[in-house]
Amino acid sequence: MRRSRDYLMRSTVAAAALAAGAVLVGCGDDDGSDPVPRTPDMPTITMTTPGAMTSPGADEDTVTPQAAQQLCDMIEPELDNWRDQGPTVAKVSFNGTVQNWAARNEGLNDEVIRDNSIVDTVTTQTCPEVRQQAIEILEVPDLASALAGWDN
Repeated sequence: MRRSRDYLMRSTVAAAALAAGAVLVGCGDDDGSDPVPRTPDMPTITMTTPGAMTSPGADEDTVTPQAAQQLCDMIEPELDNWRDQGPTVAKVSFNGTVQNWAARNEGLNDEVIRDNSIVDTVTTQTCPEVRQQAIEILEVPDLASALAGWDN
């Protein structure tokens, strides 16, 4: 029994010595140099961009007739769902529909943000009946009023 206890004690001491040695070797600094090279300083670069080049009447973010029809086509099948949801939840769904439409059409989101009445203009010209039903379901005076977070 004594023999196994001595063996156990020697093994424990040897293991501890090995562990301590490994830690010391890993932390040692024998040559005085920095083990990780210093990250070089990056030069500062200043960039200038030309101003927006626009010509009168040339707006890349215009609503095409196809995009206008697409908005109507996206709103119309949702009318029954919105009617069932009630005006509060329906407004959330309406916002999602407008965001989806704007994103699908060359990023019209910025155009809607600049002038959220564009939704009324487009639907008045393209699908006035669908627009009127949406206004009644959403219980708003116009579609722009139902847009949350698109305020100018």
